[in-house]
Amino acid sequence: MTTPASIDEVQTMLGGAGYVCGRALATVVFLSLKLGRPLFLEGEAGVGKTEIAKALSACLGRKLIRLQCYEGLDASSAVYEWNFPAQMIAIRTAEAEGNADRDILNRELFSPDYLIERPLLEAMRPDENGAPILLIDELDRTDEPFEAFLLEALSDFQVTIPELGTIKAPEPPIVILTSNRTREVHDALKRRCLYHWVDYPTFAREVEILNAQAPGLSEALSREVVAFVQRLRTEDIFKKPGVAETIDWAKCLLALDVIDLSPEVISDTLGAILKYQDDIQKLQGSEAKKILDDARASVVNA
Repeated sequence: MTTPASIDEVQTMLGGAGYVCGRALATVVFLSLKLGRPLFLEGEAGVGKTEIAKALSACLGRKLIRLQCYEGLDASSAVYEWNFPAQMIAIRTAEAEGNADRDILNRELFSPDYLIERPLLEAMRPDENGAPILLIDELDRTDEPFEAFLLEALSDFQVTIPELGTIKAPEPPIVILTSNRTREVHDALKRRCLYHWVDYPTFAREVEILNAQAPGLSEALSREVVAFVQRLRTEDIFKKPGVAETIDWAKCLLALDVIDLSPEVISDTLGAILKYQDDIQKLQGSEAKKILDDARASVVNA
């Protein structure tokens, strides 16, 4: 599929893949595709930053390549590695056959046959369906040296392998970077990207998201679920539930054939929306009923 020609087309396209977004996000996605600029998405965990890359991959028919970031990630792990076990077998085989000419062996061992491509290098390879989507997920988990390396890689869309030379992307990939803002990402990297803060959705939009992702849920129960989760986000808890948890909870309620919420149902299914025992304990007993009553009142007054 060709890239969308307008912001409205972006919203329609993403909506067709089950990703409901506002005009502000659709605008920055459109500009990223139109200008070929990396898109930097920041926000709380579970608000849909990663999902937008998956939705774009499905809509555009492009390959999705994901680099999951973590503390200690370095350039070699992100770009390429040599297949050392296979190289050792080749060396032993050459020695056993008496073909141990060092120069020839070196050229053979450090050839593409023994190269293991990691996400950044893979994203720079040509693809018949068009440039892939490169998702650099949770960039805030890495450290500053990796950011500095990434800055260069995203500027030129090329990497250098000493044994093979420089490999440049014939067509730059569509790059989406995400951050949960556990630390600040350097301004130099942000300046090379279009930026958007992905916030928790409004009540109406979250209901719309739930209708798209859990269509079997009744309208009344969808509104109750969203109202409860949004009220829960105002509580003093360690980890506020994101949209991903709202969707997970709705699917659990569907699997249990729940018709409407009750304190008992909430207590039985809290593990779908809260992931810390201290948070779950806060909602035991009368607290869950109080939040449910508040949520129902907000739905009536909406």
